[in-house]
Amino acid sequence: MFQKVLYFFSLIALVQNSVFAQSTAEQKIPSSPEEIFADDIQDDAVSPITFTEIECDITETDCLPGPPLACDSYHEYNPGWCRQILSDDPPLSGLKNQQWGNWTYSVGGALRYRYIDESNRLRPPTTGRKSSYNQWRFNPYLELKHGDEFTAYVEGIDGSTFNADLPLLPVDQNRFDLLQYYSDVKLFDSGYGEKVRLRTGRQLLQYGSQHLISPLAWSNTFRNFEGAKLYYTSDAWKIDAFATRPVNGASGNINRPHSFDNPDQSRWFSGVYTTYKNAPMGTLDMYWLWLDEDDDQPDRIDGNRHTFGLRYAGEIPMNDECGHLWMTLGWDYEGAFQVGKDVVGAGPVKDVRAGFISTNTGLTFNQIAWSPTITGVFFWGSGDDDPTDGTSNTVSTLFPLGHAYWGLIDNFSGQNLLDYSAQVSVQPTEKLTFLTAWHWFDKAQAEDAIWNVAGAPFGGNIPTASRHLGNELDLVATYAASKNVTLQAGYFWFFYGDAVTKNPNPDVANRGDADQFYFLMDCKF
Repeated sequence: MFQKVLYFFSLIALVQNSVFAQSTAEQKIPSSPEEIFADDIQDDAVSPITFTEIECDITETDCLPGPPLACDSYHEYNPGWCRQILSDDPPLSGLKNQQWGNWTYSVGGALRYRYIDESNRLRPPTTGRKSSYNQWRFNPYLELKHGDEFTAYVEGIDGSTFNADLPLLPVDQNRFDLLQYYSDVKLFDSGYGEKVRLRTGRQLLQYGSQHLISPLAWSNTFRNFEGAKLYYTSDAWKIDAFATRPVNGASGNINRPHSFDNPDQSRWFSGVYTTYKNAPMGTLDMYWLWLDEDDDQPDRIDGNRHTFGLRYAGEIPMNDECGHLWMTLGWDYEGAFQVGKDVVGAGPVKDVRAGFISTNTGLTFNQIAWSPTITGVFFWGSGDDDPTDGTSNTVSTLFPLGHAYWGLIDNFSGQNLLDYSAQVSVQPTEKLTFLTAWHWFDKAQAEDAIWNVAGAPFGGNIPTASRHLGNELDLVATYAASKNVTLQAGYFWFFYGDAVTKNPNPDVANRGDADQFYFLMDCKF
């Protein structure tokens, strides 16, 4: 496996110095895996996708054979194809914002390939196992707009996994389904920047830091919901009120990888999410979220839960004596409290008293070579110290992007978890970034379970003598070939602690340390 790491990281460096290095268009480089797919998600503004004309900075001789360019190695000589790959305009740019009477339409999509080789993750089956597999995800879409008054949007998905050594998970496969279909209507426009819109149908939800609500773009299936969302926007505020039902297997519904997804009839997910844009040096989020599960599952942290939370995120640029940007201090602080009722284990209904705290503070040295960013992260997700006291203290992280926070190897969901992390990212070139992160994981309470990334008690809801879960080291390289093509490779190691290696369940304990390698290519068109 180590040879694979060297090969793929060498591949990224080789590509950087060949065909893609010729583009000079400024762009934001994703510094972590989950940032790659931000553009795959339609945001709440439902504004049309626009593309600007750019000048191709290669000459005709750049696409002539001898010596061949990397982009022509397996293709017949075609200057137009070469220019298109190097361009920041997507291949289907001619089908964006096309007039059709009083309407405009856009056609596009995304295609992602990913190879994964992993061993001994905390995933089913419980015993430590190795698996390698290939994944494809195809998301075509059609958008129809009538000015700013009305939008209709349809997006499909074909997420497939091949040659897996272990049973597939709900996040691995969803064949030939509808990911989104909704209408978006403007109900009110003050003419001074205040608007009210209503979106109804199947849609993705994404709010704040994604600790609690994420479309889970890192997975091979996304996570979707069906219902209605009423939202208000102004220069200072954004207020969303929504009532939805989870839809696909990644949202916790019945997994239907080969048949049409239907909304979960036993569960509602609703809430009000408010963002104040003019907070000092940043934004302030305030939210109430309500998960209401009629068919309570004793092996899940669900039930009837209300989550009240605050988030403050921003940055301070610091200039030197000459007025040049010297450093940037950034932060993202969030906390929430949960109340309600839940059934956990074989006991009766319990009162819920739970919560979490997350702090993320980073410092970017803008004038130093490679613009390094050093970040410190702390997370506490409450656990239950007494399963018999009639109160459940294990927090539910609802529908999170755990991949972004609790280790890139995807072992944990933030429940009953302490995470101390130090992270460093650098940008050697305009298009290339490297990220490394170190995590120290403990259980918040030894008496509570180990909750894996799916929110399930791994190996059973049993206590452990030790709270130490282990340490994780993550390495990621990202190369943004253009605005439409991104390459990424990563290698993660997890060194298990006594809470795992001395677990009372031998299926949990009898495992070596975990590792995972992946390579992906994401293309938008």
